[in-house]
Amino acid sequence: MDATEVKVGAAGALDKLASRVARRIEAEVIAQGWPVGQVLDSEPVLRERYGVSRSVLREAARLLEHHQVARMRRGPGGGLVVCAPDAEPTVAAMVVYIEHVGTDLRDVLKARRLIEPVVGRLAAERIDEKGIARLRETHAAELSPSADGEWAGELFHSVLGEMTGNPVLQVFTMVLEQLAYRYVALARPVPPGKVHRFTEATYHRHAGILDATVAGDVPRAQVELIKHLDEVSDWLQEAIGAHGSGGGPAVRLAPEPVGLAAGRTLAEVVAMRVYEEIVRDRLEPGTVLGSESELMERYETSRAVLRAAVRLLEHHSVATSRRGPGGGLVVTRQVPRAAIDATALYLAYRRAAAEDLLVVREAIEVGLVAQLAARRAEPDVAGRLAELAARPAPPRAGDPDTDFHAAIAEAAGNPVLTLFLRIITELSSRTRALAGCGEDADARHREILAAVEDGDASLAQYRMRRHLSSRSPV
Repeated sequence: MDATEVKVGAAGALDKLASRVARRIEAEVIAQGWPVGQVLDSEPVLRERYGVSRSVLREAARLLEHHQVARMRRGPGGGLVVCAPDAEPTVAAMVVYIEHVGTDLRDVLKARRLIEPVVGRLAAERIDEKGIARLRETHAAELSPSADGEWAGELFHSVLGEMTGNPVLQVFTMVLEQLAYRYVALARPVPPGKVHRFTEATYHRHAGILDATVAGDVPRAQVELIKHLDEVSDWLQEAIGAHGSGGGPAVRLAPEPVGLAAGRTLAEVVAMRVYEEIVRDRLEPGTVLGSESELMERYETSRAVLRAAVRLLEHHSVATSRRGPGGGLVVTRQVPRAAIDATALYLAYRRAAAEDLLVVREAIEVGLVAQLAARRAEPDVAGRLAELAARPAPPRAGDPDTDFHAAIAEAAGNPVLTLFLRIITELSSRTRALAGCGEDADARHREILAAVEDGDASLAQYRMRRHLSSRSPV
């Protein structure tokens, strides 16, 4: 496309073209094996290659920097340089989506209960000497006093996730931890003494998990982890409804939310503040946050920074700019595209293998069909199961909007697991982690659903596990 096709005032067209250019560059980085430190080319060369203006390329570069894929380096020998991303943008995008669509603590805790026992098993099987030292250091630091009163206990689970060697599990564990503790941080204050008592109990439970993991005792590691998760679940649910007492300051249970990669640029900081306002006030789609001039004054920022922040909010489907009477920055209905794309990029960098996706997929789906079988008589679940049974076969395998496997989590009404399965479904399709469904796929799906509707949890689990195994690549 010629650069002249994008008018200076056509912000929407410019943003869309910039997004397409950014995706093309991301695909090229992945195809090249993610060569960190390599200069892809100078700005003039890239403009000519993609046939875009300076403004379009620079907007694409901002998106690439936001995703930690590449950044523009000025001066001699400069150009677009490939970066080494960390998990923060991925975790941020997923947290933004899950919070914006609406979930509750129970959804998060149920997701942890399905996923973290797999973390315990793989960590016990795969931990090495370096990992042992890192996990022990993390555990030893849990009771150390901190300058700001934060409780660092959740770090243990993140490090345990690293020990699995499975980047999918690692990212999902980080998301679940952040969501769980964010609910407490945003809820009523918890008395410091109560937090400290629970910290000590958690420290001792972590010690049992640590010992079993180092010893390679998989059954004990999983049992200890399940007991711990149940204790954490009980405490968190109580803490959400607890009132602070004692007159002292509330103890912060979690670090500041990473949100939209907070702290990286001024635009991202402003975008984070807007997003926090939407979540805090539970603003519905269609709510007008304010005009450009009102938002500039409210957030004490320039027009250029605000417009860059709006582009990030639009990228994450959080809010969009609407022109004309009654216009301004408007809250939008959330879609998972930004979260899926961010996860796909990070896992491509981490070279996630087909087996990494499959082990997480099995843990989620086998657990979900058991939950659905137990809840089949609940009116809302029964209605969703009926809708699922009436669905036609998907037009193409791996379609995240119509795939039976993504719909399983939707039937359970758990937005956290729905997003996880949508991500796995799409990544499985992209990486061919699962073979095509085959002609008998619909029959297998209906067999699974029949067992669920009969309340036969064990048979539903058997059929789901057999079905996923049959789809594994040879």
